Amino acid sequence: MEGLRCYNLLSDSQFKLQLTLTTTSPLSIDPSESTQMRIQRLITENPVNIFTRSDCFMCDVVKRIFYSIGVYPTVIELEEEEVADLAVFHEHSGGGDEEVPAVFIGGSCIGGLENLVALHLSGHLVLKLVEVGALRSGNNGVVGM
Repeated sequence: MEGLRCYNLLSDSQFKLQLTLTTTSPLSIDPSESTQMRIQRLITENPVNIFTRSDCFMCDVVKRIFYSIGVYPTVIELEEEEVADLAVFHEHSGGGDEEVPAVFIGGSCIGGLENLVALHLSGHLVLKLVEVGALRSGNNGVVGM
């Protein structure tokens, strides 16, 4: 639980719980932040993001592609009403028509499963991941981070 920091004993049978902010995690939620602002922040703060929905089987396939090459992206599961806010980022970057899964690498929208597979088959996915620091290039190939 975020923010649980300190508790002071007042007596033998009572205690006082003080909540203080203890994290500045990029995944922390600021209630005053709009969904679009949160999406934008996550896209810029993390090298690889996958925006998903709980009932999306294609999202699982996208995650498995990344896991198979040693990349563990930031995965954000959106509520149904939040998915529409993601469309704005697709339009600005030409990422494709489908809403989710939405893959962002280095702040750019790659698109969904079809675009990710095409990028991978062309040999450009690993290069892009190395470029944004999600993978590092070793002497004998690519090494996961």
